[in-house]
Amino acid sequence: MVKIKNKIIAGVAVVILLLAGLYFIVYPRVRSHIIFGLREDFRSAVPYQAVPAGIDGIRSKDCAKCHQEIYDEWKTSIHSHSYVDPFFQAYWNKDKHIWICLNCHTPLVNQQPNLVGVMEKPGRVETALLTPNPRYDTDFQQEGITCAACHVRNGVIEGPYADSKAPHPTRFNERFTTTKICFTCHQVPSDKFQFYNIGPCATFPEFETGPYAKQGFICQDCHMPRVERRAAKDGPVRHARRHLWRGGHDPTMIRTAIDAILTDRTPTEKIGREANYTLTFYNALAGHKVPTGDPDRYFTIEFEVKDKTGRVLKSQSHTIGRWIIWQPVILEVYDNRPMPLDYLDYNFSYRLPEDQEGLTLTARVRYHILTRRAHQRLIDKYNLTDLNTPYEFTITEETVSLNPRTRSVERTTDSVKSIQVASLNHSPQCQNGSTALTKLKQGENRHESVTNISTGSVTTTFQPRSVDP
Repeated sequence: MVKIKNKIIAGVAVVILLLAGLYFIVYPRVRSHIIFGLREDFRSAVPYQAVPAGIDGIRSKDCAKCHQEIYDEWKTSIHSHSYVDPFFQAYWNKDKHIWICLNCHTPLVNQQPNLVGVMEKPGRVETALLTPNPRYDTDFQQEGITCAACHVRNGVIEGPYADSKAPHPTRFNERFTTTKICFTCHQVPSDKFQFYNIGPCATFPEFETGPYAKQGFICQDCHMPRVERRAAKDGPVRHARRHLWRGGHDPTMIRTAIDAILTDRTPTEKIGREANYTLTFYNALAGHKVPTGDPDRYFTIEFEVKDKTGRVLKSQSHTIGRWIIWQPVILEVYDNRPMPLDYLDYNFSYRLPEDQEGLTLTARVRYHILTRRAHQRLIDKYNLTDLNTPYEFTITEETVSLNPRTRSVERTTDSVKSIQVASLNHSPQCQNGSTALTKLKQGENRHESVTNISTGSVTTTFQPRSVDP
C-alpha cells in the first residue's frame, strides 16, 4: 500500500513538473507579450513624411497658420495627448516600452526613435530588430496623433474635399468620409491564447452589427460633430467637422450617450411597508456598446438607503462591463454591456421599518476608466505621475424620499406609471441623436408593453429585462 501511495505521489510530482516546465519554458515562447494580435495596416508605422511644397513644416503649429480653429480643437483632444498622457506612459512602462504601441500613439516614422525591422519570430513583437532612426524628431513625438498622421502622404495634404485650393498640393481621400480612417487603431485583432468574445477593444464589430451602421452613420457623426465654417483661413464656408474626438475618456460624452431612469414600482398594497424601485440603464445614443474600447472601463449601478442622520442602512451595487481573465491565457468570461438602443433593469427593494421617518434612497450611475486597485498599481509599480486626473465619475444621481406620506404611485390597467423619475436631459452632440430618440419613441426592439416610463422628451414602452440582486 505504501509503495502504491509513493508511486502516486511521484506521478503527481512528475505531472506538476511537466506542467511547470510547459508554463515557464514553452508557454512564454509561444504566447504574445501584448494583449492583441497584429494586422498589416498597423504593424508598421506610417512611412517617413517629407514637408510638402508650399508650407514650412508638418508640425501642428505649421498647420495652425491656416487652420487655427481646427488646431485649437485638436489641442483639447485626447489625440494631441496620446503620447504624453500620463496613463499611456504608465501602461507603456508596464509593457516595457514595446514599440508596437507607438504605431497608434505616435503614428509617423518621423516621431519614433527606432526603425522596426523583421521579427525573428513572425508575429512576436518582442523579437523585432530595432535600429536607431536617424530622422527621429523628439519634439514631434510629443504631438501624438498630430495633423500629419492622418493628412500628409507622399508630399500631399489629403482630406475630405475634392475642390480644395491651397498653397500646398491637395488630394481627396475617401477614407475621411468613412470609418476607414478610424479603423486602423480602434479595432485590433486577437492573437494566440487570447479568447475574447470578439476582440480586445471590439468597438468596430459592436458598431457594424448595430442599428446606426446599417443606416449609414459613421464614427465621425458623433466624435467629430458637423459644423459650418471655413476649413482654412480665407477659404469658403462649407460643411466641416470639429476635431474633438470626445469618447470614453470624457464624462460629458458618456452622459450624452446613456440615459438612466429611476422608477417607483411599489405595488399600491405595499406602500408604507416596502419600497420597490427599478433603475433602467439605456444605451440611448451610442453607436456601439457602452462602455467600449479599453476593456478596463465599466459602470456601477449603486443604491443606498440612508436615515435622517446620513447613516447607510442598506446598499447594493451592480457592474456593467467585461470580465476577463488575463493569465495564464486571456479568456473573456462575461460581457453584459448593452448594445445600441438596448437597456438593462436593476431592481432594488427595501422593507421599511415601523415608525421611522426621514429615510431616503439614492440611486447612482458611476463610470470608471479603471478600478481603484488598478489605478494604485499604476502609481506603485509603473510610475503614474498624474495623481489628480479623475478616473471615475458620477454620471447621474437621484435621491428620493422613502417616507410613505410623500411617496405615491398610480395604478393603471396592466401598467405602473412612474411618479418618481430621474432622467438625464439629453442634449445630443451627435447627428444620430434624433434618430436614436425616434427609435426609442417608436419602441423598436421592444416586446409587449407593460410599463410606461416618461423621460421628459420621449416616452418609451418596453418589456423590462430585470437584473435582480
